[in-house]
Amino acid sequence: MTDMAVNYARCFGTPAGRAVLAHLRKMTIERILGPNTSDSELRWIESQRALVRTIESQVAQGRGDNT
Repeated sequence: MTDMAVNYARCFGTPAGRAVLAHLRKMTIERILGPNTSDSELRWIESQRALVRTIESQVAQGRGDNT
């Protein structure tokens, strides 16, 4: 576990942090795109999703969930 992972866990472990992370998840990972979505829009949302997954992974690591 890294110090940065612990920082992520502390930051997103508060009620406000959990609310922010839930909001980010809803806007990215849980977002459904229609069939007319362009290739560039798909690439953009996948980049955003990857960032949210990275944050979630760091939070889990900082809490010791991925041991």
